[in-house]
Amino acid sequence: MVLVFAVVGRSGSGKTVTIEYLISQLFAEGYKIGAIKHIHHEGFTIDTVGKNTWRYAQAGAEIVVAISPNEEVIIKKKMRETENLEQIIDILKKDEIDIIFIEGYHGLIAKKADVFKILTAKNNVCLQEILLEIDEPIFAITGLIAKTLEPPVTKYPIIKIPEEGKVLVDLIKKQLLTSKKS
Repeated sequence: MVLVFAVVGRSGSGKTVTIEYLISQLFAEGYKIGAIKHIHHEGFTIDTVGKNTWRYAQAGAEIVVAISPNEEVIIKKKMRETENLEQIIDILKKDEIDIIFIEGYHGLIAKKADVFKILTAKNNVCLQEILLEIDEPIFAITGLIAKTLEPPVTKYPIIKIPEEGKVLVDLIKKQLLTSKKS
């Protein structure tokens, strides 16, 4: 079974640092990791204007695959407004991934019961706002708030990354074992 964790928080709260830490630690222990990053900036493209893959898409290709000795990239031009997070997760699951980390897609994952949420916040006000928006399962809290002198009292573990990061890694590994038994 593949576990899906979404790291949710406002800009600058520690999402990328948290995911980067977790990926590096779990990868070092032999886990296969997938990562999904939703980029909401209008006009952003991973494709380079003028290069062959860009030119193929401009000519009408809806899907362009670029393969090099070190990478495979599938560029799917969006022809409709619907989000396809579930399709992306299914693609990663086919590659025998153990754990998928998601950054972004806040609106799509907030209410999902099959996605574990790791919350990041700058301060207690931000944390309270996020807690109002996000449904269980909430797995842990990290980010800048964990480094404050007086972290908030909550039923969720508050974990400093990287100082206490091993605690979060162990919690994820424990959840992975529990999920495989079910």
